[in-house]
Amino acid sequence: MPASPHHNPFADWLRAHAVPLTHLDPEAPLDDLEPLRAVIGDARVVAIGENSHFIDEFALMRERILRFLAERCGFNVLAFEYGFSEGIPLDGWAQGEGTDDDLSAHLAAAIPVGVDAPLRWMRRHNGTASSPVRFAGIDIPAAGGSLLPALAPVADYLRQIDSETLPMVQTAMRIAETFAGGSGAVAAPAWARLATAEQDTLSAVLARLVIRFRSVEPLYVSRGDQRSYDVALRCLEGACHADYTFRAMADLFAGKGLAADTSSRDVYMAGSVLWHLEHFEPGTRIVLAAHNAHIQKTPISFSGHLTGLPMGQHLHRALGDDYFALGLTSTTGHTAEMPRDENTPFGFTVDATALEPPEPGSIEAAFADAELGLSIADLRQAHSDAHDNAGHAPGPDRIRIQSAYLHTPILEAFDAILHTPTSTVADNLKGL
Repeated sequence: MPASPHHNPFADWLRAHAVPLTHLDPEAPLDDLEPLRAVIGDARVVAIGENSHFIDEFALMRERILRFLAERCGFNVLAFEYGFSEGIPLDGWAQGEGTDDDLSAHLAAAIPVGVDAPLRWMRRHNGTASSPVRFAGIDIPAAGGSLLPALAPVADYLRQIDSETLPMVQTAMRIAETFAGGSGAVAAPAWARLATAEQDTLSAVLARLVIRFRSVEPLYVSRGDQRSYDVALRCLEGACHADYTFRAMADLFAGKGLAADTSSRDVYMAGSVLWHLEHFEPGTRIVLAAHNAHIQKTPISFSGHLTGLPMGQHLHRALGDDYFALGLTSTTGHTAEMPRDENTPFGFTVDATALEPPEPGSIEAAFADAELGLSIADLRQAHSDAHDNAGHAPGPDRIRIQSAYLHTPILEAFDAILHTPTSTVADNLKGL
């Protein structure tokens, strides 16, 4: 893409400091990623983003970075923007359970957000590796589409530990079945059509269950074990956060939502990452794959309205420099817009939309003006340069989110940006 006619001072900084990469092929040698080792330092959680789901180049780069961090830097967990409860059987499969063909059945009801290829690499890697790579889901169940994937294991747990409480979770499951869908884009409007009494009963039952779980932890652990209790409680908490998200989304669509109310999903995802850090072996290092808007460290606002505090902001507060946010973006090609359509399995379709030239002030415009190809820039160095030099050019103030822009101070939102010059919408989106 030709440079803009206006001088872009941040492009000068990128031209001097960005590191070129040579490969998109996930099977290619990893030597070109070696500069990433110094960039991430000793971080315990390295989040790898994308400015849109369903983009081939972002999926390929995330798989290459996963390989590099696992094979050369000692990372041993892949945490993904995928349901916490649904992630448990996927971890078993990645460790060698079942057959290779079983993965398709595991993923049949899930939005195809790019977890298939990393899992298949993990299973092959773990077949010969001395230290296996684990898989961890972090999200509310079914991307907010159904409470059932989280409530079913809670019901199984209560059958063994506290059968007297089982009718409560069965009541929640009965109501949840009436509006379950493939994602929140289906379930949230269906939830909004429930009778108010059903909505309130569901929320009340879930709240009672969480309080009971926490109140009688010693009893439950004495009847089973600590890990089974911890997993069941985390699944139950996922159902609670999903239920809260239904209300938040309904209010948002009605134009009366509370500020940042949809943060209920992101704080659950952040809590799940911290949960996995605590429950895997000491020294665990996590590769975290999610959308840029989830991993960034600054609030999400549109048109001056605060809509969310992302997972990355919560993780940065909890972990400090042990959390590293690597955003992925592109300057040309196509992106995946997702217009809502309740008549589809996941409540939306995917439209390949041509990208316009980058807006002035965006990180994409800076990469274009610097005439950089596939490359990575350590923004912490730029932040330090700006702090040390009062006359230093300010960083970009926006980044692409699909074909729109999210206005946020990029040097504060991300620790690094990986740029691919073009992006291509995947053509194998089964069910979309």
